[in-house]
Amino acid sequence: MSYHSTISHGNKQRGVVLFFTLIALLAMSLAAVALIRSVDTSTLIAGNLAFKQSATNAGDTGTEAAVAWLANTEAAFLGTNVLNDMAHPFNTTGGLNPSNLNAGYYSNADPTVSLTDGTGILWNDADSSPEIVSSTGNKVRYVIQRMCRVINTPVQNAQCLFSGATEDKNGQSIPLPQDICQGAGCPVAGQTPQIRITTRVECFNNTFSYIQAFVY
Repeated sequence: MSYHSTISHGNKQRGVVLFFTLIALLAMSLAAVALIRSVDTSTLIAGNLAFKQSATNAGDTGTEAAVAWLANTEAAFLGTNVLNDMAHPFNTTGGLNPSNLNAGYYSNADPTVSLTDGTGILWNDADSSPEIVSSTGNKVRYVIQRMCRVINTPVQNAQCLFSGATEDKNGQSIPLPQDICQGAGCPVAGQTPQIRITTRVECFNNTFSYIQAFVY
């Protein structure tokens, strides 16, 4: 008796399925990497915006400190006529003298001196106010500029930008210094120069904000 065995020979596998599987796996890997990078970028942007907002909010600290310095200086030199007396600190730039108590005050606003590009005001102890650390840990400095063209000159000859008359804003009267200040040395109508306060806030992650306010 003879037996015949039949052996089935399958077609040789050519690996086509494996090839497409690897391509799909690579595409999925690239998509996952792109998604992770997108999430990281969004998180970084959101963090920077938060730092920027925190720095902006801290700008009030510098503005209030500058206004306080102006008020205290005016009170201390109440008997000195700011209009024509060079002894008044408002008539002298102190920003370039780090030993001067009014470091950060400029008796004129030089349009050629930049406040933000690092070539004019460098925001150190020599050309701005002493550093203030806000309650949130931000580093704050300010610069006060009298809006006049001529440096180190009494107000009446300094070609200043003067404030106007008392204005009524929807029933809220905004008084001028001459409406409040009494006594020798107080400014009179039309002789109060505008003052620009620029505050720089250094926040975390090398984030900076610049805030300006005008007072008179």
